[in-house]
Amino acid sequence: MQISTEMVKELRQKTGAGVIVCKNALTETGGNFDKACELITQRGLAIAKKKAERAAEQGVIECYVHTGNHLGVMVEVNCETDFVARTQEFKELAHNIALQISAMSPQYISEDQIPPDTKKDAQAVCLLRQPFIKDPGKTIQDVITETIANTGENIKIRRFVRFELGY
Repeated sequence: MQISTEMVKELRQKTGAGVIVCKNALTETGGNFDKACELITQRGLAIAKKKAERAAEQGVIECYVHTGNHLGVMVEVNCETDFVARTQEFKELAHNIALQISAMSPQYISEDQIPPDTKKDAQAVCLLRQPFIKDPGKTIQDVITETIANTGENIKIRRFVRFELGY
């Protein structure tokens, strides 16, 4: 099957993967768009698992203050190199995470931080498990995994704080 540039462009927009990765995925799946998306996602997860143990010492501290100055968030998002920390994609990820924290008010980064005697819904209180506010079909962990696949570096949320006036 002939793979058109429009197909590659559409897959690239949906997945955020590179042109060559999209073209190869479409070729491998015989032009099946859904299977190509799934293949790219699986490969991204494999890349993220390989990188998970690597040290993430660089990064950014993103601050977000909501209109009216009644709500503010600071989040530290780490990666492996300062080169990736300066990229627009990484900065956008950090900003989106800050927006997520301001909107959804998580208490913990991941499930392993929840005290054992607490009976709270992990999806409600853990940042990584929450549905992404800009695309509820993905979790924050999925968004981070996609960015890891695109940048080729491990990415971690080290810590965050959320301030709300009067609370």
